[in-house]
Amino acid sequence: MSGGVSGGRRSLSNDPSAAPLYWNGTDTAANDRAHVFHSWSAQALINPVAIAGGEGSWIWDFDGNRYLDFSSQLMNVNLGHGHPTLVAAIQEAAGRLATIGPFHANADRSEAARLIADVAPDGMNKVFFTNGGADANENAIRMARLHTGRHKILSAHRSYHGATAGAITMTGDPRRWASEPSMPGVVRFFGPYPYRSSFHSESPEQECERALAHLDELVMFEGAHNVAAIIIEPVVGTNGILVPPDGYLVGMRELCDRHGIMMISDEVMAGFGRCGEWFAIQRWDVTPDLICFAKGVNSGYVPLGGVIMSDAIAATFDERVYPGGLTYSGHPLACASAVASIGVFREEGTLHAARTLGDDVIGPELEAMAERHPSVGEVRGLGAFWAIELVRDRATREMYVPYNAAGDAAKPMNDVVAAIKELGVWVFAHFNRIHITPPCNTSHDDVRNGLAAIDKALEVADAHIA
Repeated sequence: MSGGVSGGRRSLSNDPSAAPLYWNGTDTAANDRAHVFHSWSAQALINPVAIAGGEGSWIWDFDGNRYLDFSSQLMNVNLGHGHPTLVAAIQEAAGRLATIGPFHANADRSEAARLIADVAPDGMNKVFFTNGGADANENAIRMARLHTGRHKILSAHRSYHGATAGAITMTGDPRRWASEPSMPGVVRFFGPYPYRSSFHSESPEQECERALAHLDELVMFEGAHNVAAIIIEPVVGTNGILVPPDGYLVGMRELCDRHGIMMISDEVMAGFGRCGEWFAIQRWDVTPDLICFAKGVNSGYVPLGGVIMSDAIAATFDERVYPGGLTYSGHPLACASAVASIGVFREEGTLHAARTLGDDVIGPELEAMAERHPSVGEVRGLGAFWAIELVRDRATREMYVPYNAAGDAAKPMNDVVAAIKELGVWVFAHFNRIHITPPCNTSHDDVRNGLAAIDKALEVADAHIA
C-alpha cells in the first residue's frame, strides 16, 4: 500500500512479547488458506488481508499498513476497535462467570435486557437474545406466526436479512438464489427507491404514495388474513442505504394495524447509532411490533443479537411454551459488553456524534464530490450510513456495473475499490455502490481525510465514462 490517509493508533501491537507464537502474518495467511472456509467466496479466488490489530477507526496488517475502517467491518463496529470500556467489561465478566445456560437468570443478561428495553419504543419490554442478526430475524417471524396464527411473510426485494434458512428466504438480493426453494410463505414487494423508482415516480412524495399503494394491493391479493408480518429494514443497508421518504413507515404501520399484521423492523444494521438513533425507525416516530438487533449493540466484540417484542406478543407466551431456544442465548460475556456499550453511547454522546457526522461532514462532502465526478449518480444516507451510487451515464442512470456483476463485468468496480484501499481506506462495496459507514465516533478530520481519498480514487471510475 502506498500513499494513504494520515491518522491512527498508538502502536502496531500492544505487547508483541505476549502474543502467541502463531500471531504473525506468515502463519496467519498460510493457516487461513489451508483451513479456513470463507463466507460468500470462491475459495481459490480470494487472498484475505491478515489483520494484526485495530484501535478506534483504524485497522492494520502485520506489515504495518494502516487502513481507515470506513466499513466498520460489516457495519457493526459502531464504537470502533478496541474500545477500552467494552474490552474491560468482557474481561471482568469472564472473571466473574464466563458462561451459564439460558435457563438460569444471569445479572449481565438481565441488565442488558433492561437497558435495551429502556431505549426501545414504549410498550416493548421483553428481549429474546440470539447469537446474531439472522437468528433474530428467524425468531421474529416465528413469534409473528405463532402470535397471529397466520403464515405469510412479506419482505422487500432490496433487502438482506441473514443467511440461515428462513432469513435467506426473506432476503431480496441474489444471495438468496442458490438456497431456493426454501421456506414457504414469503412474498416479496418493492419498497421505495426514488432514484430508481419501480413506480415511475417523479418525487419522493409520489414514490411514498405509490409504494404504499403497491403494498396495500399486494396484501389484498395475498389475503390480509393470511399475512403474519411485514419485515423491513427501516433504512435498507447492504442493498443501497435507501432512506425511506417521510410518511412511508407511518403508512406501513397504519396498513399493518388495519389488517392485524405484525410489523418487524430489522435493525441489525441500522440500529444502535448507525442512523443517529437507538433504532432507525424511531426517526419517524413509528413503533413496530418486533425489533431485531445485533451488530452495533456491542460493536460485535462478542456475538450477540436479539428480538425486542411488544407486550402483546410477549403475553402470547405467558402460559404457552415458546418453541425456540439457543445454547448461547444471552451469553454473559456478550451481554456484559452490551451493558458497557449502552453506557458508552450515553456517556460519550454517540447518537449525537453520528447525526453530526452525517449532517455536517459526510453529507456535505459527498454532495460536493458528486458535483466533481460524472461517475456519481446519487449520494444518499444519514448518520454514519451513506452510499455513493456509481453510473455510466447520469442522464440514463445506467449502472456503473450490471446488477449482480461478476468476473470481468465486475472489474471496473473492483478497480475503484482497489484504488480506495491503495490510498489507505477500507470500504464496503455492493454492486455499483460504495458504502460510507465508519464507526459512529470517528473524528471529523479522519472522515474528511477518508473522503478525500475516495474523491481521488473516483478518478478511476470517471475514466470509464464515455
